Amino acid sequence: MPHVSIDSGEPGIRGLFAFRPETAGPLNALAEVLLRGDNTLTRGERELIAAYVSGLNECRYCTASHAAFAAAQLPEGMHLVDRVRADVGSAEISPKLKALLAIAAAVQKGGREVTGDLVDAAKAEGATEREVHDTVLIAAAFCMFNRYVDGLATYAPDDPAVYAAAAERIVKHGYGYPAPAVAPAVAVAVAEQAGQPG
Repeated sequence: MPHVSIDSGEPGIRGLFAFRPETAGPLNALAEVLLRGDNTLTRGERELIAAYVSGLNECRYCTASHAAFAAAQLPEGMHLVDRVRADVGSAEISPKLKALLAIAAAVQKGGREVTGDLVDAAKAEGATEREVHDTVLIAAAFCMFNRYVDGLATYAPDDPAVYAAAAERIVKHGYGYPAPAVAPAVAVAVAEQAGQPG
């Protein structure tokens, strides 16, 4: 059960955004810039970084959400996302993206874990300074998002269709677009699964 009263019936960070809309705006704006703004890394690659870091942090809601968002924007879909999460080294991604994911994994452990050698390795594979910067910021931001979601014990649905629907909305409208109102039947189902009164 969440540590705060989430009346919207929405899971994860969506429920927290409804609880505290004043903080939702800046956090959504940050996600929009980092994951959807102009960049030499594709939107799918940036979502993959977010999903990867969320997986390392064992945040169920953010991992499932951003895995779905990445899969919806990568030609190889969820198969690739699952491969990366299982074993980056054998995944069919570019050496540059592997090097950037190594930086992201270092950030997840702690900022000072990012070494010059990791950065040099990424640059040797063609990563730009902006790509290194944005990888570090995506990883750091998702450590914050993951701790926000799990620190308030939000609910993470088991149904992949919930995340697929969110992916469709994010791909089409972005992070600043309001979520549709939760239908009463959906709100009751979410509350029951979360152990809350409907």
